[in-house]
Amino acid sequence: MTRDRRLLTLAMALAPGVGGKTITRFWVRHELLGRTDEDVWTLTPEVLIEEYRWRAAAANRWTEERATLRGEAQELLERLDRMNVGVVTAADPHYPHHVEHLEPDPPGVLFLYGNQKLLHQPTFTVLASRGGTDESTRQIERLTEDGVIRGEVLVAGHNTPAYQRAAVVPLRWGAPRIMVLDTGLFEGLGEDLSDEPFRAARLWRYKFDPKTDLALSAVNPLRSFHRNANRVRDRLVAGLSYRLDFAYIAPNGNMEHIALAALRTGRPVRVSETVPRYEWFAGQGARIALLS
Repeated sequence: MTRDRRLLTLAMALAPGVGGKTITRFWVRHELLGRTDEDVWTLTPEVLIEEYRWRAAAANRWTEERATLRGEAQELLERLDRMNVGVVTAADPHYPHHVEHLEPDPPGVLFLYGNQKLLHQPTFTVLASRGGTDESTRQIERLTEDGVIRGEVLVAGHNTPAYQRAAVVPLRWGAPRIMVLDTGLFEGLGEDLSDEPFRAARLWRYKFDPKTDLALSAVNPLRSFHRNANRVRDRLVAGLSYRLDFAYIAPNGNMEHIALAALRTGRPVRVSETVPRYEWFAGQGARIALLS
């Protein structure tokens, strides 16, 4: 992505009412129309509505505020460039498109900090609904260790007990992780992007290591909140993982939805015997994880 396009993407990401899907659709349409990136700053609300399918409120507000947004985006871009933070949209070739195979409505814009080569490695995740048993919690650690020993890269969140239980395991082995944050990068990793995102991890590694790990977020780096942040995080964790292991699945919850979606799309799924109805999931195509 060129610097001009990064600037525009950030300006639109900062604009009220302009979401990731709108930005992705915009760039796809922009390529077809053959306009220059500089042309975007002068498009009328009518053009944005009719040719790019923006909502009227968003198009009008963008037109009124784009000069201010351009200045804010310029400051943010300089900061992200200093920190080597990447910005990709779903219209870019470097977007991790295997996310789209599992999630029909993936985040339109992603912010990445650290070792992006991990996106091309064999990845896995260990998921668990809230409310599991002590045994299912211990199984999270066993399943994670199994994947790390296989040489796979763990994908995890950072702010639930289940994710934290999994995310400390690679640290013990000196193995890499992909951390999906449900907040902005500066909120999750600190102003200089050097903080480990949760306390227990600091017992093993005091600072976040961008040469080893990758932090990834669908939330604007300057913000601490995103609507449906937990749902987006869980779906992104699952979408980035080529294999999904489950230590606990609450009936009719988000983890059940993710497990069934993964099975429908042909991804390897393993369920522990600590999962209620694990035999039923096996009947749907999951394997039972039998670890010594």
